[in-house]
Amino acid sequence: MRILISQKAPSSLNAFKALEDKYGATLDFYPFFLIEPLSVKEFRSQRINLADYTAIVFSSRHAIDAYFKLCEETRFKVPETMKYFCTTELVALYLQKHVVYRKRKIFFGDGTPQSVVALIGPKHKGEKFLITTSDESKTTTMTSLFEKAGLDVTVSVMVKSVLQDLSGINLNDYGALLLYNSYDLKSLRASFPDFDLSRLALISYGRSIAAALKNEGLNVEVEGPAPEIQSAAKALDIFLSKQ
Repeated sequence: MRILISQKAPSSLNAFKALEDKYGATLDFYPFFLIEPLSVKEFRSQRINLADYTAIVFSSRHAIDAYFKLCEETRFKVPETMKYFCTTELVALYLQKHVVYRKRKIFFGDGTPQSVVALIGPKHKGEKFLITTSDESKTTTMTSLFEKAGLDVTVSVMVKSVLQDLSGINLNDYGALLLYNSYDLKSLRASFPDFDLSRLALISYGRSIAAALKNEGLNVEVEGPAPEIQSAAKALDIFLSKQ
C-alpha cells in the first residue's frame, strides 16, 4: 500500500523505514501547509507592544523563531531579565537557538496549560505575560487558567498557516492518508474540491484533524494520539497491521 503523509519528511526516518520493510508499504511525505511568521505589518495590527511584557509563553518552536524575528525587525532588544515559560522541555531547549540558555530564566511544563500556570505560582505572579500562538490555535483553556489565577495576560498571534498547492499530487496513487492538522484538510479541499475522500483510508494524528474529518462525516481508521498511540509511526503500524 502507498500512503501519503501530510508533513515534510522528519530528520530521522528510522521508524517509518521500519514500517516500509515490515509491511511492504510505500510512505510518501509532502507538507500540506507551511507555518510562517507574521510580517511586522500583520503583527502591528494586533496593537501589541513587545516592550510591555516581562514574560513570554511558548508552545512551539515556530512561535519562538517568529518572536525573535519580530523583535529584530521592530528593533526591540529583548532584556536579559525576560522570563520564558514553555509548555515542554523540548520547546524550552529550542530557545538555545536565540539566547544563552544557562543565563536566562527559562521554565517548562509537562505539555499542559495547567503545568505552565503551576510553574508561575506566587513567585512570578507579578509579571506581564504574553502568550504566543498561531492563527489556528485555540488558547481558550490556557488564557482562562491565567485569568483565573489573577495573572496579567495577553494573547498574540505570531505565526500563520499557509495552504500549499497540492494539485501536482495524484491522490488516486494512494490507498491512505495520514493527516495531522485541520489545515491539512483545508488544503486538500482547496486543491481537490471534487475529490471524494471517503475513497481513501484516513488516519489522524491530532485532535483538530480528527474532529474536522468527523465533522465532514468521514471515517477515521486509526486516531491518535491515544494511550496506545504515542506517535504517528505507531498509528501507521496499527493501521497497516489491520490490512
